[in-house]
Amino acid sequence: MDRIRSQFTFLPAALLLLLCSIPATAQDAPGEYGEVLKFLARGGDYRQSVLKVNVPRNDLRVTIAGRAAPTPFGFGGWLAMTKGEGGAEVMMGDLVLLQEEVNPVMSALLSQGIEVTALHNHFFWEEPRMYYMHIHGHGRAMELARAVKPALDLIGHVVPAIPQNTSPLPATAQTTLDTASIAKIAGHAGEQIGPVYKITLGRDDIGLKEMGATINARMGLNTWAAFFGTDQDAMVAGDVAMLESEVPAVLRALRQHGLDVVAIHHHMTGARPVVIFLHYWGTGTARKLAAGFKAALDELGKSASSRAAGQKRYPGA
Repeated sequence: MDRIRSQFTFLPAALLLLLCSIPATAQDAPGEYGEVLKFLARGGDYRQSVLKVNVPRNDLRVTIAGRAAPTPFGFGGWLAMTKGEGGAEVMMGDLVLLQEEVNPVMSALLSQGIEVTALHNHFFWEEPRMYYMHIHGHGRAMELARAVKPALDLIGHVVPAIPQNTSPLPATAQTTLDTASIAKIAGHAGEQIGPVYKITLGRDDIGLKEMGATINARMGLNTWAAFFGTDQDAMVAGDVAMLESEVPAVLRALRQHGLDVVAIHHHMTGARPVVIFLHYWGTGTARKLAAGFKAALDELGKSASSRAAGQKRYPGA
């Protein structure tokens, strides 16, 4: 991705806006692509049958291990569109976000039917902390432009949340959680590990294999939630193992319950079917957090056809 971004020439904002009023390039670009650039008020170009829309983070001054790094070094987000079957567009993109922007932008995308397919970092020791969100969508060019614009408009305009409690963890920290209530809401019992109450569930329904071996919960194919704190002021952290077809619904469930998505990625290569893992975190009452976890669980294996749907959509999986 960075190699692609490094080919861009990022222009001053005023010039970018000027470019939005003319066709992307003289290379017979479809007329609607010029409309997309104008509507999004962003620059871009049209080459090799692809419209590339620039979403650079020129608003940030980034350092890596104390050294200043220019935008083209790896902070130039983008969207791309190309024609698919029936004239519909295939859209993909990689948005460069501050940590406080990740979940508001994700919610804006999901609410418009745009898929979020990966979330990860590209650097260590960067300031401010940066995250990269890959997105995917199908539709008409202007439909996609209208769908992504609310998310793009949030970039650079999200007010950072102020941590409510920065006190150190006492050496003798103990939980006072009503774990029976958490288990009832989640629909599954967990185990007490010191001050943490953890629920771990396998995904045996997936039937994951690698080199003929069955990959089970003990091998890392599991979904879990760890609770800590009090009934009125708790934290939850966890991981969700999903088929590709389950990802959008799980993301929506977590965000609708106020849980922050922290990472979306693979844990395994070579195993089939493909399994995606999602890390999340949140604070609130224990009941609220348990309800958010349960909402995500309810989207896993929701129908017997979920695996088949994933394989139909991605025949190579």
